[in-house]
Amino acid sequence: MAIKFGTDGWRAVIADEYTFDNLRKISKATAIAFEGHPKIKNGIVIGYDTRFLSKEFSECAAEVFANHGVKVFLTDSFVTTPTVSLLSRDKNLAYGVMITSSHNPAKYNGFKLKDEFGGSMGPIHLNVIEERLKDSDSFDYGSGTLVEFINSGKIEYIKGKEYYRKTLEEKIETTKINSSGIKIIYDAMYGSGQGMMEGIINFTALRSEVNPSFGGSSPEPVRKNLDLISSEIKNGSYDIGIVTDGDADRIAIFDENGEFVDAQKTFALLLTYMVENKKMTGGVVRGFSSSDVIKEICDEYGLKLYTVPIGFKYISELMIKEDILIGAEESGGIGLKHHLPERDGIFNGMMFSEMLAVKKKKMSELISEIEKKYGKYYYKRIDQHLSSNELKSELIELTKGLKEVAGLKVIGQDTLDGCKLLFENGWLLVRASGTEPLLRIYTETTGENKTEEILSDIKKKFKL
Repeated sequence: MAIKFGTDGWRAVIADEYTFDNLRKISKATAIAFEGHPKIKNGIVIGYDTRFLSKEFSECAAEVFANHGVKVFLTDSFVTTPTVSLLSRDKNLAYGVMITSSHNPAKYNGFKLKDEFGGSMGPIHLNVIEERLKDSDSFDYGSGTLVEFINSGKIEYIKGKEYYRKTLEEKIETTKINSSGIKIIYDAMYGSGQGMMEGIINFTALRSEVNPSFGGSSPEPVRKNLDLISSEIKNGSYDIGIVTDGDADRIAIFDENGEFVDAQKTFALLLTYMVENKKMTGGVVRGFSSSDVIKEICDEYGLKLYTVPIGFKYISELMIKEDILIGAEESGGIGLKHHLPERDGIFNGMMFSEMLAVKKKKMSELISEIEKKYGKYYYKRIDQHLSSNELKSELIELTKGLKEVAGLKVIGQDTLDGCKLLFENGWLLVRASGTEPLLRIYTETTGENKTEEILSDIKKKFKL
C-alpha cells in the first residue's frame, strides 16, 4: 500500500491502512526528508485530536522521531490543529505534526504537517517525503522507548492548550465580549476545540466532551450536521452560534434566529469588521469559488484582491509572501493577518463574538447591512457523484463549450480551477474532485430562483 498525501495530509481508515506500522513509516520518511532543515536542531512539535487512539498514535510518532535524533515537543493533551501551527512558528521549530483526520468520519485518522511559518506544508516537501517512503522496507526505527526518551529529555511534554489559550487572551478583546452581555453558544462537535475558550469568554457548550465516535456523525460543520445548535438557538436566547470541526480549524456560524450563515457571508462580515473597526490594511485572498461580494467590498475600500485555486494551501502561500489582511475559502476556513497564515475556527469564532460586542448589533442586522450596500447574492454548491473519473474531464470540456445556461448568455470564462462561466449577473463553476469521481458545481447569481434554474439546467445538459 502506497501512503499518499491528499489535499491536507495523509488520511486513512484506522486498522485498515492507518496502522501503527504505517504511521511509523510516514514518521520515519518525514524525519529523513527534513534531516537538513536549518531549524531541525530546535526540534518539532507533535499534537493530536480527540479521535480513537490519537494519543497513542502521537506517542508512536514521537518515538520514531526521537529515535532518529529529533527533539520532540509532545502536547500533554489533545489540541487543535492551529495550536500545532502556532507552536511551530512561535517556538522556532522545524515543523509540526498533527495526528488528526479533521472532519472525516470517526473510522479515519490522519497525519498533517505544518511548516515552520505556521501554515500547511507545501507540495514540494510532501513529494520528498513520498519519495523517501519508497525505501520504507529498509527503515531502521531504532530501539529507544517513549519512557526512555522522556526521561532523557529527548521527548518533552508541552502545554499546548495553555499556550493557545494565552494567545487568545492576548489577541482577542475578551473584556469587551464579556462585558457586552452577548450570549454565545458553541458546538465543539466532540472535537479538539473543546476546553479552548473556557474561562476566557462566557458561553454555553454543546457536544463538549470526548466521544471518539462523534455521536455517530462526521465532525464536519455543514448545515445537515448542525440541527442541534440551530434548535438550541431557536428555543433559547442566543446572539451567535459557533461550530468548529474535528480539529477546530474550520468554522460555521449561526445567527440569533438559529439560521445558518454561509461561508460567503462570514467572509464578508469579518472582512468589513477588520477594515472598518480594527482599521487594518492589506490584501484579500479568496478561493476561486468565493462570492463576488468580496470583490465589491475590496473595490469599496481599495483593497487588492487575489483569487487562487481552491484549497487553503494556496491562500496560505500568499499570506506568507504578501501583506495579506484576510484569506478565506468556501468551506469555512479563514486566515487572519494578526494571527496565522492558516485556518483557525476557535480564533475566528471569538473574532465574530468580538465583532458583535463592538458593533452592538445582531448578526442578522449586520448581514442585512452588507446586502443593502452590495446587493443580495444567492450562492449554492452541489456535489455530483459520477460513474468514472474519465467522465469528470468530459463534463468540464463540455462546460467550456456552453454558450448559455438557463437562458443566461455566457459572456466569458475562467479556467483557473475547473471551468467558470461568467454571466451578466452571476457565474457557474464546474470543477473536478482530485481524489474521487465527483464533480463539484457552484453557482452564484443576484436572483434566488435563477441560481436554482442554473443548477437544474446544467444537470440536464450533463444528463445527470
